[in-house]
Formats: sequence, C-alpha cells, structure tokens
Amino acid sequence: MSPRATIFHGEHGVYIADTCEPLRNACAAGKVELAALVHGAYPGAPMPSRQLHELRTIGYWDARADQAWGLDWHFNEGIELTYLARGSLSFAVAAKTYPLRRGHLTITRPWQRHRVGNPLVGASRLFWLILDVGVRRPHQPWHWPSWLVLAPAELARLTRLLRHNEQPVWRAGRDIHTLFERIAAVVSQPFDAAGRTRLTLHVNELLVALLDLLDRHDPPLDESLATAQRTVEMFLSDLPARVHEPWELSSLAAHCGLGRSRFTHYCRRLTNLTPIQYLQKCRVDKARTLLERDRGSIT
Repeated sequence: MSPRATIFHGEHGVYIADTCEPLRNACAAGKVELAALVHGAYPGAPMPSRQLHELRTIGYWDARADQAWGLDWHFNEGIELTYLARGSLSFAVAAKTYPLRRGHLTITRPWQRHRVGNPLVGASRLFWLILDVGVRRPHQPWHWPSWLVLAPAELARLTRLLRHNEQPVWRAGRDIHTLFERIAAVVSQPFDAAGRTRLTLHVNELLVALLDLLDRHDPPLDESLATAQRTVEMFLSDLPARVHEPWELSSLAAHCGLGRSRFTHYCRRLTNLTPIQYLQKCRVDKARTLLERDRGSIT
C-alpha cells in the first residue's frame, strides 16, 4: 500500500500534496530506476523527520525506454525544480506545452498546475527537488529553511525573481548539471550524517547557481503575480468546475488564505458581484449547460 498523501491543516485551508503514484508504479514494475530521499508520501527512501524537513523530495529517475505512464496534471507542496540530463520529455504548465531537451531546467510554484509526459515518458534521466517555503498561494510570504546559508540579500533577490516571474523553462549551464549529478550520488546511498552534510551543501550550491542563472537572464518582473487579488482571480476562474461543493463565504475566503472582508473586496473588484452572488451565477450557468447538453427538464 502506498503512503498517504501529506495533508496540511494551515491557518487558511487544507492542502494535499501530490504523491507521484504513476512514478511509484513504474518503479515497482521495473520500468524506471529511481533513487530519492523524501519526507511524506513521495516515492523514495524516507529521511529522518526532523532532518531537512523542508526538502520534501530530492532524487532522479532513469528511464531506459519510452513508456506511457506519465505524471498527469498535479500540484506540489513547494517550489519544484527539475533538470533533464538526458533524453527528451513533454512538460506542460497551465495551457502551454514545452518539449524538454537535454539541459532544460523547469521551475514550478505550488499554485502552478503542471504535467510531465503526455502520457508518454521518453527515455530520460530526470532530476528533481521540491523545497517547501511555506506558501500555497501567490500572495503569501516565503519562509526559506534555516539550514540555507545564502545571505539575506541573496535570498531576498531569489525570492523576488521567483515570485514576480513565472517563466517555467530555462536553459541551464554545466554548473547546474554537475550539482544534480553530485546530488544523485548522495541520494543513491543510505542517508547518514555525511549524506546530510553533502546534501545540505549541494542544495545551497544549487540555489546559488539558480540565482546566478536568473540574474544573467534578468527576466522581466511583474509584482502583480504575487498579490492577493491574483490569488482570488485564480480561484474564481476554477470555481465553475467546483460549484457542487458546499461553499459558504467563510470557506471561499479560507481557500484563498484571506479573511471574508478582504476576499469579498477582491471578488467585487473582479466580478462586480459578492462572492455568494458569483457562486450562484456559476451554479446557474452550470445548470444551463447541463440542461442544454442533456436536453433535460427544469426539474
């Protein structure tokens, strides 16, 4: 039986982490070589609960042939980096698909729905890590792990580059390739004190290399990407597909990590309706669609 997904009972809602079940099954079937160190329900070898707790999973897979299991649309509980060292993969974020090639680095945030494979997974060697910085929504403040040694100014710069820019695919350099290969050597061995030291070192080096990469490209930054209004806008765009749930004003607001008054303010600004009025509109629109599709009666 697979481990249960991690459930977060935060101040403003409940969040469930993806468990990469297709990857777990492919590994069990001998289709993929996998090595990873994990916290929670990800596939791999568990780390001690109090050690590098924010590092939810770090590792790699090595697929020696094309296969059709794919990681369908999902979210993660932290900032996810993946690096394709060999082969090719289809990668999608929101409505856009990116054909990954050797040397591509991807960056996704917890609110970015993404997919790996379509569902074909090509022969590939893929590295990844998911680092929990305490955010589930775009407007929330980031809290980096205490075991990072980057200077406060460097972490502030990295945070700004990741919050105010959401380009998902980058061309990485040799330094990032080398660091992921060093990480692979650590996660392939039983986790001990020496492994913890080396893993901590390599993750710090990787974040420095990531900061250097982003600084070199100097991407355009958009502060509106990290606002509470964007959080509400994203939620309202998904609400028509969830009108069957027993929503109340408090649960609508909590899902966005906001108080009722603030959520109502942004909802009115975006829709010119109160949250309950907008919910009723979505439910009427859904009912109309079902009646037209099924040619049913109003009752």
